[in-house]
Amino acid sequence: MTLLIQGCEREIEDPQMDLGLEYFPLLIGNFWVYEVNELIHFGENDSEESTFFYKDKIRSVYVNDALEQVFIVERSKSEDQENWTFLYEYTLLERGGSLIRTIQNQPIVVLPATIAEGSSWNGNLYRSAADDEFQVNFIQSDELKVDQENEDDQITFRDIRYEIFQKDIGMTELYTEVLTYCSRNDCLGDQLIDSGSRVHMKLVSHGSE
Repeated sequence: MTLLIQGCEREIEDPQMDLGLEYFPLLIGNFWVYEVNELIHFGENDSEESTFFYKDKIRSVYVNDALEQVFIVERSKSEDQENWTFLYEYTLLERGGSLIRTIQNQPIVVLPATIAEGSSWNGNLYRSAADDEFQVNFIQSDELKVDQENEDDQITFRDIRYEIFQKDIGMTELYTEVLTYCSRNDCLGDQLIDSGSRVHMKLVSHGSE
């Protein structure tokens, strides 16, 4: 086993233990390719829609100061699944059985330690933000949906977010739609989109490299 010492962190090329959860296997080399449809609203009657691919690959793991294994995921983008451009890295961390995903320094508890129908938890437990209740709903025996938000007052905002996970595979689908509606007197209640975005990711392939 090769270790790279970086201050108090030890980067591991070959971890001895698989700390992956049932619904998100954490092993170096695991990858997931998603087809992504993105719609961005810049203002009233001004939007842009695009379709592309993301590839998320676990490239390494290190041990942090709390002696937790932190998995580093490399995200790349492609228009054709042949030519990939590196975008950024994020981390996946198992803490007490829960799975924490941190993107751009924003940690989210995406899966709980105990998975059962209707189980709920605070997705913002490890960030300085208001509590956000996530809830598990099973689709079938080996597939579950995590409802993160489902609100639409049809006047000022819409916030729909969920992720779907399959046992022994990982995340197979992600949907986020966060919009603000025009709130001027002449358009209040008309659901005229003022700003926001919609992102829909669906798994097209996965494996290990």
